[in-house]
Amino acid sequence: MPSQSASPLLTIVICNYNYARYLGGAIESALGQTARDVRVMVIDDGSTDGSRDIIVGYGERIDAVFQPNGGQVSAYNHALRRVGTPYVLFLDADDLLLPDAAEAVLTAFAADSDDYDDSAPCVKVQFRLEVITADGTPTGVRVPQSNAVADCGERLRAGWLYPSPPGSGNAYRVDALRRIFPVPVTRDNIHGADFYAIYGVALVGKVVAIDRPLGRYRVHRGAAHAPQPARADLSLANAEDVLAGATQTARRWAILRTLAADRLDIALPADVLDFSIEKARFATLLYQAPLATRWRWLLRESGRYFHTVAANPFWSLRKKLAVSCVTALCLLPVPSISNRAVRLIANPMARAGH
Repeated sequence: MPSQSASPLLTIVICNYNYARYLGGAIESALGQTARDVRVMVIDDGSTDGSRDIIVGYGERIDAVFQPNGGQVSAYNHALRRVGTPYVLFLDADDLLLPDAAEAVLTAFAADSDDYDDSAPCVKVQFRLEVITADGTPTGVRVPQSNAVADCGERLRAGWLYPSPPGSGNAYRVDALRRIFPVPVTRDNIHGADFYAIYGVALVGKVVAIDRPLGRYRVHRGAAHAPQPARADLSLANAEDVLAGATQTARRWAILRTLAADRLDIALPADVLDFSIEKARFATLLYQAPLATRWRWLLRESGRYFHTVAANPFWSLRKKLAVSCVTALCLLPVPSISNRAVRLIANPMARAGH
């Protein structure tokens, strides 16, 4: 590990809960950064699987924090009370960073600070992530598919969620995050802290995208993550099935609206616009559904879905046409084609044949 500077610029925070199987890899990837100006903090959220022994084993190489189990939101709140560097990157305990991730992020922040407008500083640098399976096998998929972030703050104020990688693909200015956090921890709001970071921070400054992968995002798939085993291949998130994920996004948006109004004096619209939400509902309803159900959806329930396609401010015309054409295949009376089309829309992993 390169020696750390006297005044580190970036803290990599690893929030862990019962991921002992992967935790050592995440910590090693954080400690193995080529940048010198990096600290590593591990917040263990009351794990019961041996994670503590792994963390303690790193001694003074990391800043170890142990808290009672309170969820990801609580862990983010705790981390932001302790971080003493200008920038922070939250790395999920089952994900990995490439060795030059911190260096690339700090270079991007520095380049923007040389000539930024004081009214719109860079508050987040995001980068692509290579998707790997639970056992670490590369899938050939990268997320996000689109890295269009121009005017994302303005679009967010109109209700559009901009394309962003999962939590591990984002680094933030700490002072900007502290305008959003702490986020209230309630019975219905213990997970999804990265939602408030990713979208909340874009309300107070500019987002910059690095158009290459700097980390690896692990996807856990299977019956344990889906309400029905037959629909396991429609899973769009590590811990939430497709429909639950869409519902949680709507709930988190409502909380973000309150935070934006109270702390930033920004009025966000009541409804959130995001193709990911609509495709989750679409896939849950139409996958393996009878042909009559598919056509009934088209005639009666497809309005918001096609609005998030046709009016999407982050998509090219080519992508809008491609998604519309694949959607049309979902209406064919040939199940092998129509169900495959639903999977292609619902899950990027399906595009790689997984």
